[in-house]
Amino acid sequence: MTARALMIQGTGSDVGKSMLVAALCRLARQQGLSVAPFKPQNMSNNAAVCADGGEIGRAQALQALAAGLAPSVDFNPVLLKPQSDRTAQIVVHGVPVNTLDASDYMGSRDSLLPQVLESFTRLGEQHDLIIVEGAGSPAEINLRERDIANMGFARSAGVPVCLLGDIDRGGVIAAVVGTQSVMDPEDAAYITGFAINKFRGDPSLFVDGYKAIEQKTGWPCYGVIPWLAASARLPAEDGVSLESGSEQPIAQGTTRLKIVAPMLSRLANFDDADPLRQEPNVDFRFVPPGQPLPRDADAIILFGTKSTLGDLAFLRAQGWHHDILAHARAGGRVLGLCGGYQMLGRRVDDPLGLDGELASAEGLGLLSVSTQMTQGKAVREVSVRCAHSALPVTGYEIHTGETSGPDTQRPMFSVEGFVGEGFTGEGFGDGGKSSDGARSLDGRIEGCYVHGLFANDAYRAHWLGSLRTGSPQNDRFVSQLSYNVSVEAALDEVAAGVAKALDIERLFGAAKPAGWTP
Repeated sequence: MTARALMIQGTGSDVGKSMLVAALCRLARQQGLSVAPFKPQNMSNNAAVCADGGEIGRAQALQALAAGLAPSVDFNPVLLKPQSDRTAQIVVHGVPVNTLDASDYMGSRDSLLPQVLESFTRLGEQHDLIIVEGAGSPAEINLRERDIANMGFARSAGVPVCLLGDIDRGGVIAAVVGTQSVMDPEDAAYITGFAINKFRGDPSLFVDGYKAIEQKTGWPCYGVIPWLAASARLPAEDGVSLESGSEQPIAQGTTRLKIVAPMLSRLANFDDADPLRQEPNVDFRFVPPGQPLPRDADAIILFGTKSTLGDLAFLRAQGWHHDILAHARAGGRVLGLCGGYQMLGRRVDDPLGLDGELASAEGLGLLSVSTQMTQGKAVREVSVRCAHSALPVTGYEIHTGETSGPDTQRPMFSVEGFVGEGFTGEGFGDGGKSSDGARSLDGRIEGCYVHGLFANDAYRAHWLGSLRTGSPQNDRFVSQLSYNVSVEAALDEVAAGVAKALDIERLFGAAKPAGWTP
C-alpha cells in the first residue's frame, strides 16, 4: 500500500464529518491527487448503488463524486441498515450477509475488521491519498472494545486522526477537551490536531477559545470552518430537516406547489426529496409524527423505508392513512417510491419474515397491486423511460419484494436496461422485466421502485407540471434547476470555504502511509 491516509473523527454524531471528507476529497482532486473516501463502518438507511450491484452509504457516494470516482463497495465495506429498534441488516462489501440484534453485532463486529482492512489496502494500492471518515465519536469509550469504526480502525491500520468539533451545538471546548480526557492515552496519541466546524459570525471571536483547547490538549488547531450555506444543497444522509422546506425564492406571478411526505420511522433513501427541496416554486416538507398531513397539499409522497410492514403500522398509528385516503378521494395526487409503492397496494405479505417480523398486512388499497417479500434483494442501476412522456430517466433500485397486479399494466416506466449485474441473493432472475411501477386508472395514484427519478431535470419538470395542471399528461412547469450541476457547484463552494478556513497544507501534511505510529 503506497497511499497516505488521514482520518476525520468527531466529538459526536452530526458534527460535519461527511461534509468535511467530501470537501477534502474535492480539494485533493483539484490539487491533482488521486484521492478516495473511506468509511470502515456506516449506519444509514440512505444507500447508494454501485455499478456491480453492491450498496454503500450515500455519504460515501457523494464523497466519491467529490473525488471524481464512481461509487465502489470498498469506500464503505460495512454498512448497517436499521430495520427495527433493535435489529439491523449487515451489509459487507455491498452484499447483505445477516440481520442481527444490536447486542449480537456489537459482540462480534471486530470479526469484520479483516474485510475492512482488505478494502482499505485495495484503495491504498490504487490512489495517492485516502480520506477516512469515522462514525459517532471516539469519546464513546463504552464502544471502544471491538471497535472498527474509530480508534479501533485507526490503530489497526496506522492512520493519523483530525478531531472535528461542532460549535453550533454549544460546548465545543468541553467536547474537544473532554474527548481527550476520556480516551485511552494510546488512542489519543493518534490525534494530530483538531478543527472546529459550523461557526456563525466572526471567527476571530473564537481565537481565545481554540487557543484554550490547544493549551489543554496539546493538539494544534487546523482552523475554524464557518457555517457553509452551500452544504444544504448536498444530498443528506442521516438527518431530515423538520422545520424547513424549499428555501428558494418564488418567481413573480407564480404560486408554489405544495408537496408533503410523512416522516416514517424507518425512512430510507429520503434524499430522493432533495431535488424537490431545491426546486424554485415548490414548497416541499416532511411532516413529523404527531402532525396531520396538510389538506391543501398538491401531492403526497410516500418515500422508501427499511421496513414496509413496520412503517405501514407506524403510518396507521399516526392516523396518516386517513389523511392519504381523504386526499386521494378528493382527487389529489399520491406517489409511492419503493416501500411507499408497496404500501399503496392492497396487501403486503412477508411469509419468511424478511422485512422484520413474520407478518402480513393490508395496504392502503389505492393501487390494485400486492407485494410478496421474497428471498434476495434487488440492487441495481437502471435506465428507464417514462411510459407517458417518453422522457429518459436514470436511477437505481434497492429493495426486497416483488409487486404485481392489474395496475402494473399501466406502468410508470418502461425499462430500457440495467447498468451492471444488479442482483444480490436469489429470486430475481436475470432482471429481464420490461416495465416498472403502476398507476391507477385516472393516473393520480402512482408507485414505482426507481430511486433518483427527481434528479432527472426534464422528468422532474414534467411530473411537477402534471400537478399544476391537474392532469398527469400535461406539462406546464418550467424548472430553472439543474440538479446535478447544483450538487457539483455546491461541492466546489464547500471545498472553497474549507480551504479558506483550514490550513490545508498542514492538514494534508498530517496524512501518513498506512502503518504509521505516533
